[in-house]
This record gives sequence, structure tokens and C-alpha cells, in this order.
Amino acid sequence: MTSRRRFLRDAPLMALAAIVTVDTRSLLGRTLVGPGHPEPRAGIDASKVLTSDQLVNPAVAPIFDMVREIPQIADGIRCNCGCAELEGFYSLLSCYEAGGMAQFCEICQGQATLAYRRHQEGQTLDRIRNAIDARFGSAG
Repeated sequence: MTSRRRFLRDAPLMALAAIVTVDTRSLLGRTLVGPGHPEPRAGIDASKVLTSDQLVNPAVAPIFDMVREIPQIADGIRCNCGCAELEGFYSLLSCYEAGGMAQFCEICQGQATLAYRRHQEGQTLDRIRNAIDARFGSAG
């Protein structure tokens, strides 16, 4: 995980990258979607989650492996970094598929790590959502 000092140092650059990504995607004809945590889609699986050979940043492969184990949980969590605002990005799970920001975004990575850990502890999706909201901000 990143230290608070490093996060605060890098936050302006990450915010700029997120703005550029959002603006670029909206210029490509994508539209924004509404707020709130999504309901996990019936039959959702992790088949679209990028594999370690598809990653540009191999250091995040363990987080992608975590998401691959909990697709129903990740699909019920709204990502708070901004990518979930775009059409085609349904949930945190979408961040780990092609075109998602999870390879480089510490918010996507942090939310997935927290969700995985809480799921391993036996927490429900609602409790995991509450923990995500407490740490990363409300999705609604």
C-alpha cells in the first residue's frame, strides 16, 4: 500500500490523470451514468478481468487475482475514482477489465483490496459497501 505522504504528494497528478481520462472518454461519445452502488448482475463472472499477461503493470497482478475471486462482490461496488461515471463502467469489476483504470489507479486498487479482505472475513456486501464508503467516500 502507498504511504499517506506519497499519496498526498501524488494526489494532484492522479487527479489530473482522472480528469483527462474522464474528459477524453466523454469526448468519445460516452455519457455519464447515475450514482450509488450497483446491484451485482445475475450470472456475472470474472472472465473479463485482465490476466497477468495482459497487464502493463505486473506489480498489481495480485489485486487482479483478488478481484477474480470475488466478481459478485466487486460487481456490487461503485468505484469512487471517477471511472464509474462513464457509460460502460458498471462497477468496480469494470475497472479490472479492458479499458479500466485499475492498473494505475490507487483508488480502484484500494477498494478491491478492502473488499477482498472484508469478504475473507465473512462480511456481507452491505457491510463491505459501508467500509468502502467510510474509507473512500459515499457512492451515493
